[in-house]
Amino acid sequence: MPVLRRLLGEGLGTLLLLAVVIGSGVMAEQLAQGNVAVALLANTAATVGALYVLIEVFGPVSGAHFNPVVSLVSAVRGTLPIRDLVPFVIVQLLGAMLGAWLAHAMFDLPILQTSTKIRTGTGQWIAEAVATAGLILTILRAPPGKASAMVAAYIGAAYWFTASTSFANPAAVFGRMLSDSFAGIAPGSAPGFVFAEIIGGFVGLAIDRALPDRDAPN
Repeated sequence: MPVLRRLLGEGLGTLLLLAVVIGSGVMAEQLAQGNVAVALLANTAATVGALYVLIEVFGPVSGAHFNPVVSLVSAVRGTLPIRDLVPFVIVQLLGAMLGAWLAHAMFDLPILQTSTKIRTGTGQWIAEAVATAGLILTILRAPPGKASAMVAAYIGAAYWFTASTSFANPAAVFGRMLSDSFAGIAPGSAPGFVFAEIIGGFVGLAIDRALPDRDAPN
């Protein structure tokens, strides 16, 4: 697959993912009338459905990373050429930004925003590391043809079992930083999340390497 088409797939996939995450958060907050649990449930359901579809659509094009940590781990493992890592991350961040702006446009909100939602503290950082480690492990251990369903299911569960609601993605942090909505994160909270996600990514990779090959006999 030509690299420009792969980059287009990554950018479009990340754009649509962030449009879904932020847009469904806006819609959920409007309809839930202050019930945060209902809003989170709606946000989760939309994200799970979108992740499955987007991975199925863009997986054959770019690998459907939509996530700088996934791309970094892929480069470390040799499944993504190291020369493609920086371009992949750039288009993921650009896609995340455009996805936030698209969500705002769909709901007639100001396009340019900055989140004021503080998300910080040791518990949330640990949660992001756990969420990202689990995501990487799920991707690396998924049987052929099942990654899309398994990743979507894992993220849906992690929305609820992690204190951070499982961003698990520096591009998602960047896009959600640009939206003062239900799904947002304040810029001051972003570095802690990104650092925890990178650590979690390498933890997930280390666990995968410590386990026997998936197809190895017991």
